[in-house]
Amino acid sequence: MSVAPPRLSIVIPVYNEEGIVAQACQELMEALDLRGWDYELLLTENGSTDRTVPILEELANRHPRLRHVHSPHPNYGLALRRGILEARGRWVVADEIDLCDPAFYDRALPLLEGGQADMVVGSKRAPGSVDGRPAFRRTATWVHNTVLRLLLGFRGTDTHGVKAFSRDLIAPVASRCVVDRDVFASELVLRAGLEGKRVVEIPIELREKRAPSIGLLRRVPDVLRQVARLFWVLRVSAPVRPDPESSKSPPAW
Repeated sequence: MSVAPPRLSIVIPVYNEEGIVAQACQELMEALDLRGWDYELLLTENGSTDRTVPILEELANRHPRLRHVHSPHPNYGLALRRGILEARGRWVVADEIDLCDPAFYDRALPLLEGGQADMVVGSKRAPGSVDGRPAFRRTATWVHNTVLRLLLGFRGTDTHGVKAFSRDLIAPVASRCVVDRDVFASELVLRAGLEGKRVVEIPIELREKRAPSIGLLRRVPDVLRQVARLFWVLRVSAPVRPDPESSKSPPAW
């Protein structure tokens, strides 16, 4: 017997998160249950070497709304892409295990359901946002956005972090993305806008639950390579054109 898809899918990539994954999932599910929402929580574990996998197995046994998939190699972008493509809900929230802010869901879902947006990006740099990260990480976000603006014409304020969208409209965009790791999230937002999807930003209050699991400096060389590849793909070899099936309204940014 087939099971009806949920209204909402929350997709969260996880890598070596034994310290916070159980509590973060429990708190998020409690908040969603209080709202009375029909949802699934999809954890896309990738290459963990700690106890993340057995913890997820135990959680899935106790909570029928939670499921997880495993990929053998650490790769945030591929894990997020897989989660988006395997999500069953009409609406999808791509979240981070150290964020999990249901207040963003409360503001983003009405924009999707009301037809004002195809994708809602929770921006750390939009007017009204509160970014509680250390100064060097805020600077890194500014640098990354500046590079995207100069090389790829990005007109928004953020591409990483939490975002909500229509699965039917954005999952095909995810399937066309060519980069992975940290830059996949940027390509997803950029492609959605370039293909004519309505991308709307709203401010968020960011309070992370732990330090990044991968050092910032270690990520820089790969990010630069992926951005260069993205420039080649989007600007040189195969420039993206608006999808004729998309909304006629221009993207918000």
